[in-house]
Amino acid sequence: MIEPRWTKPGVPLQRKKLLVYRHGPVTRVTHWINLLCVTVLLMSGLQIFMAHPALYWGQSGADTDQAVFEIGAGDSGDGPSQGFVRIGSSAFETTGVLGMSRNASGDFEERAFPRWLTLPSWRGLALGRRWHFFFAWLFVANLTVYFAVSLANGHLRQDLLPSLGQLRLRSLFKNIADHIRLKFPRGEDARHYNPLQKLSYLCVIFMLLPLMILTGLAMSPGTDAALPWLIDLFGGRQSARTIHFIVASLAVLFVLVHAAMVFLAGPINELRAMITGRFLIEDPHE
Repeated sequence: MIEPRWTKPGVPLQRKKLLVYRHGPVTRVTHWINLLCVTVLLMSGLQIFMAHPALYWGQSGADTDQAVFEIGAGDSGDGPSQGFVRIGSSAFETTGVLGMSRNASGDFEERAFPRWLTLPSWRGLALGRRWHFFFAWLFVANLTVYFAVSLANGHLRQDLLPSLGQLRLRSLFKNIADHIRLKFPRGEDARHYNPLQKLSYLCVIFMLLPLMILTGLAMSPGTDAALPWLIDLFGGRQSARTIHFIVASLAVLFVLVHAAMVFLAGPINELRAMITGRFLIEDPHE
């Protein structure tokens, strides 16, 4: 690595910066459409989930069945109702966040999720389903365009497929250590995705998203009639619903980690790259 020049003892000159082309137009457009779709799908999905905020495993699930996960509210015994989350046989109080939250008047009401987290904010299952289905198909169409163009222009192979060297344990451990220390690539290395980025993107694109789409279809009565094997593939409609909720939660976790990395790496530079395609790096020839 070339050392910086010095004007005075202990005072380095700032390196020159270069604007390089990092993201193509299709990548940028589909990225922002995906962000819109994921946001609406999350909020409308929580509205749908509020109709029966419990998850089961198998073919059927109802109030009398044992839920593997449940959000609700119940009498505390010596006071007003309290919100809770139950996972298996373990329960946790979540008043003010889950199970019991404040309404538009500021009073507590029995509600699985806060009103600011659902679409619409009031209880509206039918409207929530319309929002969810419309943006689900928009999401699928957007992904289809991304796959087709990325295969045609080599984006998946050139930018997202890790090399054998990047898959070596030594390289992966070094990359993990750099992320823990918040040490981000500089210069020419900043133009390309690092191994963890590539592996996480590939897992989301080829595992989480297809699984989310298939489990969503398995919950549709129309799809079940046309493709009855789809329910059996996931062990029942309730199992598909549970897997859909878990996969959606993992997708949200990925988005949160991705947003945190963008903020820590430099939000202005990262956002400029995803809006204009141009990314600012240190001049490797300086």
